[in-house]
Parts: sequence; C-alpha cells; structure tokens
Amino acid sequence: MGKSRFPNFYELSIEDRVKAVFDRGLISEEDYIALKNQQQRLDLSSADKMIENVIGVMGLPVGLGLNFLINNKDYVVPLAVEEPSIVAALSSAAKIARTKNGFTTRCTDPILIGQIQVIHIINLDKARNDLLANKQEILNLANSLHPRMVARGGGAVDFSIKTYPVESFDQEMLIIDLHIDTRDAMGANLVNSMCEGVASLVETITEGEVLLRILSNLSDKALASASVTIPVSSLETNDFKGERVRDGIVIASDFAHVDPYRASTHNKGIMNGIDAVALATGNDWRAIEAGAHAYACRHGRYSALSKWSIDEEGNLVGNIELPMKVGIVGAPIESNPAAALNLRILNVSSSTELASVMAAVGLAQNFSALKALVTNGIQKGHMTLHARSVVKAAGVPMKLFDQVLEKVLLSGEIKVWKAREIFEELQKKVSSITTSITAKYESKSSSIEGVGFSKVILLGEHSVVYGRHAIAVPTPLNIRAKVEDSEKGIVLMIPSWGVEYQLDKDPKNRQSFEKPAGDILDQLNLSNKGMTIEVFSDIPRGMGLGGSAAIAVAIIKSLNNHYSLGLSDEEINSMAFESEKVAHGNPSGIDNTMATYGHPLIYRTGENPLIERLNINEEFSLVLGFTNQEGLTAKTVAHVKTQWKQNTNVFERLFNEIDALALQSVQAIQNNDFKHLGQLMNVNQGLLNAMQISTPELERLIMIARDAGAMGAKMTGGGGGGAIVAITDNPSKVQSAIESEGYKALSFNIKSQ
Repeated sequence: MGKSRFPNFYELSIEDRVKAVFDRGLISEEDYIALKNQQQRLDLSSADKMIENVIGVMGLPVGLGLNFLINNKDYVVPLAVEEPSIVAALSSAAKIARTKNGFTTRCTDPILIGQIQVIHIINLDKARNDLLANKQEILNLANSLHPRMVARGGGAVDFSIKTYPVESFDQEMLIIDLHIDTRDAMGANLVNSMCEGVASLVETITEGEVLLRILSNLSDKALASASVTIPVSSLETNDFKGERVRDGIVIASDFAHVDPYRASTHNKGIMNGIDAVALATGNDWRAIEAGAHAYACRHGRYSALSKWSIDEEGNLVGNIELPMKVGIVGAPIESNPAAALNLRILNVSSSTELASVMAAVGLAQNFSALKALVTNGIQKGHMTLHARSVVKAAGVPMKLFDQVLEKVLLSGEIKVWKAREIFEELQKKVSSITTSITAKYESKSSSIEGVGFSKVILLGEHSVVYGRHAIAVPTPLNIRAKVEDSEKGIVLMIPSWGVEYQLDKDPKNRQSFEKPAGDILDQLNLSNKGMTIEVFSDIPRGMGLGGSAAIAVAIIKSLNNHYSLGLSDEEINSMAFESEKVAHGNPSGIDNTMATYGHPLIYRTGENPLIERLNINEEFSLVLGFTNQEGLTAKTVAHVKTQWKQNTNVFERLFNEIDALALQSVQAIQNNDFKHLGQLMNVNQGLLNAMQISTPELERLIMIARDAGAMGAKMTGGGGGGAIVAITDNPSKVQSAIESEGYKALSFNIKSQ
C-alpha cells in the first residue's frame, strides 16, 4: 500500500488522523507536536509583519487529498478550502486514477516573464535592432542584480521584443519580455527588481523612456501538464455502465471547448483543486488564477483548460495544460508556519514538482465534477454536505444545529433563509435543551420509520464485556432513519456526521459504516434492492453514547417498517448485536439492547444473559459533558483486553469490584439515595482510571462537575475521549459550569418508563 493510501482516514478523530500521518513518516516529530497542539497556525504578531492594518487572522480548514500517485510517486496533498466535497472528491478521483498507474505530468523550466514598457521612441526599428545587439549586456546586468539566483542555475535567460500602438496617443510602445528562471522561488519580487535594474540601460539603448517595469502573471513559459488514463471498468456505478459515464464525460468536455459560458464553470472546477493547494502551500492563488484564465483565451476565444477523449483501447483519457508558476521557498512561504508544514507533508523538492502535483490535482478535480454531472448530478452528493454550511451560515447555535440540519434536508430547500425559518420555529417551541426522557419521542416526523435510542452507562463500563453487571439509562438523544425506494443502488446517508456511501455489493469492498449496514441488509436479503437510507442523528459521534448501535437499530426498524418484514424487538436486538460485532469486534450487547428498548436496564451478558428493567421510584437529574475528542470504543476495548490477558488476576479483581458497585447502585436508586449513587459513581471512575482508559480532558470535566456540586461524576462509555456523566440535584448549575469552560453539555431527567 502506497504512502498516500489511508483507508477510512475520514472516520478517525482529528488527533488520530494527525497520528496516522506521523506514523506513516510524512511529518517529523516536531511537526507532529505542532499539529497535535495546533501550534502551526499563523499568529497575530507574525500576521502584523506580513500586511498592513492587521486586526486578526482568518482560518480555513486544511484537509488532506489522499491516494495520489503521480509519476509513480505517492503524494498526500494538503488542501486549504472551505467548500464541502472538494477534498473527498479529489481523494476519490485519485483512487480511481490509481487503477491504471495514476497521473503522468510534465513541466517546463520555471520561467517568469518581466515586462519593460518603453515609450517616446523616435526610431522603433533601430531601437529593436540595438536591443537585440546588446542582449547579452542586458541579461548580464539583470543577473548581476541577483547572483545567488544565477548560482542556483537560474536568472535572466532571454528576452523577446514586441510593439503595440498607444491608442490614447499618436505613438507606439515597445515591450521587452524578459524571461527569468526563478528556480524554486515564485520570484515576483526578483523579476520586478531585475526589470527596474535594467531600465536605465534600456533607455540608453532605445533613446526612449521606460514607464512600466512589472512581471506578468501569464506565465506561459512555465507550463505544467498532466494526463490520466482511466479504464471503463473503473467508471461503472450501480446505476450507470462504464461506457455511459466515459462518453458523457467526453461529450461534456466537448461542450466546454466550444462554449465559453460552460468553459468558465468547467475551469472553475479545475481551479477548485489547484487554488486549495496554492493556499495550503502559501502560493499566490490570485496570480495562478489570472494566468490560467488568460491561457484559456490563447486561441482568441475562452475555452476549457482540460480535454477528455477515448483512446484506441476504449479507455477514458484526460489531459490538462496550464501556466503554473509556483514556489517552495521565499519569505511569504517561510513566514507562514502552516504553509511550511504543508509543504513538508507534500514532500516536493522543487517548484516544478509542486507545479506537477497541482496540475494533477486540477485534472482530478475536473474528473470528479464531470463524473458527477453526467451521472447523478453535481447536487446529489454535494448538497448533503453543503447543507451543513447553510445551517452554519444561518447562525444556528450548536444546541439546535442537528435538529435544524435534519429539517432543512427533509424540506428539500437547502437555503439559508429556510434554515433561519426552521431555527426560529424551533426557538419558539424549545425554551431549553433540558427535557424529560419521553418528550423526545413525541415529536418524531411522520416520515421517520425507525428510531434507535442512545444510552448512558451509570456504572459497569468494560467489566460488562466480561460478564459483570452494568446499569444503563437512556438519554433524550436518539437516531432516526427513513428508507425511500430508489433505482440507484443502495445509498447510506448520515448528514450530521458528513457520511454518504454508495453501498458496495461485494462485502469484501465495504468500508467503515458500509460494513455493519451491509451486514444488516445481507441478513434481511435486501442487498439487491434499490433504496436510500437516510439517518438523522442527535447523538454526537464518538461520545460513548451507543451511536453505532442506535444507527443499526434505527436502520433495522426502518427496513422492518418499510418492507413490512414483521420483525419482533427481540429479533431487531439480535440483528443489531451482530452489527455491533462487525463495528466493535467484542461488544457486550448493552448498547444494542438499550438502542432497541430505550428504557433503564440492569444488564449482564453471557450464556444466561440478564436484561431486567430498572425500577426508578423517584426522578433524578443527570448532566452529560462532552470532551473535544472522540473516543474509539473498539480501540479502548482492545486495550483493556490486552491488559486483562497480561494481568488477568488483577483485572478480574477490578471487574469484581465494579460489579459490586453496580449492584449496590441498583439498591441506591430504588432507595432514592442519589447521594450514595454519586459516591458509587466516583469510586467506579477511580477503577476505570486504573485501567488507563480515562484521559486528562475527561478528568478535567469530572472535576468541573464535582466542583459545581455534582454528587458524583465519571466517564461514560468506552473512554479514551467521549463524555462524562454527573448526577446532581442542581443540573443547571453543573451544566453552566461545564459550558463556561468551553465544553458542550446536556442535562435531562431519568424516571421509570
């Protein structure tokens, strides 16, 4: 597997993505620490030295374009871009391109053109001849101004002469185009200073007056080209044959070549990828844009920068050529720590290599856009992700973000005004996020066909996997799913998590969420049906609240209702358990049981499992506090298992102690002794910490809750991140204390169902 291949990279937490990049050897330990602690960003004092009148620094998301194979070398491509779907589209295109050796690129020397405008010349022909006769003297003078550039193999190498009429005055102008090899620098300042430095000599030779001395951004002496060959078999989808996709892309390409209105959008798609690399590496994207669009007019009419055709073997072939004058050294790059780090990740050794990568990225982005246009349409995949940006632009607070997102998607109006309208309606209905456990289920949309419930484990994490008791209660958060018939294969969408999959019919090719969802469909013999499964989640991802189980249950229930399968709750629970095995390897079964039934439980796994409803005589309040780090249950479960194997006797005693606490908590709840329940939770946290599955952030949240008067607080779920749960008789105070420290929190009441 190449260095640019990271299966399921998008599924990892940000911290784990950074760790994966480090483990793959793409960054140094110093860069790893900088990224981990977000120290690579441009600070305010540095920004103040870069431009005038600084008042702040604006951020852009930086993602990684994966799977790129260019000239038989693997690349991970940093992309600074705010538009959804670009990073995913590029990674997908690069993966398809790998099926036939990836991209091939070529670059000319990194020549930048400087222009010297001369006016008031008496004899133009003589001036031209004298300039050509003194060419070497002019070039020598220019190079004497930058001897270090000459030493690196660059410098002024040639010039050409042209004349134009001055339309506003009755005279002509003479233009010298000075060709300067700037090597690995972008070279704007260098070229300008050379033009200014030879101006006096040019005036002497021409007996004219030099007016403008400035570089040109039409750098058509520094061209980058890329090509790719894609077999028809790699173009096939569940809905379209490969030949249909290939021919559609070629016809769309022909359209862009003859119509400037189409060409402008065609080329904008190319620049979506190129600009993102330019921004990430500190290059002048405005200059690159100007040069590209000017080059698109070189034949007297604005046209497409890329061309798609069919070769003799029937493969789709793409080619692109455009000016690409970029740099990997220089003050603008070196003064921005993020740009310097991104260049190290990209691992290019010259400006021409960077230009080659950018040309390949432009062609890849163009392919993705055209493929989407000629199949399901550009909006199908894009709008699901775009909806998140729309809701954010509407100013919706995080507490209502997912609810507004769900309703916007259901409405079909992916517009800012619609998001605001929905937000205002919700504000009228919801005065606080604090709610009773049953209120959530009364407002389900009629179009929702299945609901899976989230859970909080009060006591018994991890020990429950080894046959001990656990106490779990539901939260107001749930997951809802709906199924719609479709002729376009099976699509799984989870908008609030940014997930969209076209389910692969072959189980061996399924990844991430495809695997458990595919397993469910296989069990129900529905894998050959056409459908869209849309999942709406209130449950934050990776917080230990049983989200994966709730998804499985919601999907099974929606399939059961949509296809009238007649499954019982016991059968739904059993199928969800099998799905959890696919997702987590060795689950206890408590998550899927809670997701199915949604009421407080005493639970024990094993040959004779115990699933007993927990009787609650008096309502009590809980507060959830969410860390900024996702917890990976499969990872922490595997970690505990490894320790258990190494120190079985020690861990068996730990599990027995947790089991005793869980059983005592049942009595405390039934006696309405919530202070004692809190003490038991605190002791349970100490034992979980001993297993090395808590984190400093979890411990901080726990102390915030306790200091705010919580009777008890502990982590909940698998650990390694995620959430904490606190029991309190003053939930608003505890919730406010957590939120005042910059964390998200949710308070709710627990009572018998």
